[in-house]
Amino acid sequence: MDNRIFLGTIAQRGKFIGRHNTRRKIKALRGCFFYDKISQSMPDSEPQLTPKPQRRLRQETLVFIWETVKVVIISLAIIIPIRYFIIQPFFVKGASMENTFDDGDYILIDEISYRFAQPERGDVIIFRYPLDQSQFFIKRVIGLPEETIEIKNDQVIIHNKQHPEGFALNESYLMADQRTIGDLRIKLDPNEYFVLGDNRLQSSDSRRWGPVNRSLITGRVFLRAWPINKFGEMPETNYQ
Repeated sequence: MDNRIFLGTIAQRGKFIGRHNTRRKIKALRGCFFYDKISQSMPDSEPQLTPKPQRRLRQETLVFIWETVKVVIISLAIIIPIRYFIIQPFFVKGASMENTFDDGDYILIDEISYRFAQPERGDVIIFRYPLDQSQFFIKRVIGLPEETIEIKNDQVIIHNKQHPEGFALNESYLMADQRTIGDLRIKLDPNEYFVLGDNRLQSSDSRRWGPVNRSLITGRVFLRAWPINKFGEMPETNYQ
């Protein structure tokens, strides 16, 4: 009897102990699972600081804009003085300078030479039309300041200190069929130039509206840039 009671007590205690251990294991497992969930949610290390993409893009854009502005400023600093004070382009319009220049020719004029020297006989110049200074004309210098220009018998005769009796101008650049129509004699003032077109039969020039004042002369034609097959510098004029 006692042995049964003892054995039963052992068995009951074994059951009690077994149940108690099982609960403890479950609680322990629940604790491990909770801890694992927490550890997975925590970062392994502190986050690294990196530049924001928008900020980097803004910086690159500002650098690009500044570099572009610098290029534009430098270009203008070079081009503007050349364009307005040294070289200026023009398109020839009309037939008054044929066959030296044709309608549509693209020419460049030298604006700086006449700042240090005076126009010479034979120079092809660009100037403001005396009767309408908004227009530019192209003609050839024939008479110089203080000379007397005479036109008669289809010839141009120059009177000056070296040739008081006058000499007939030998104009080799004119076509053989050209005629210098007119009958006039004019004395030029110290700042005046007498100009004619090379196509004398179709040119409106000093024969019609008088001499050109020095202040109206823009520059000397020194280069024909177009058409390509006629590209080149203006040849010097020799009247001898």
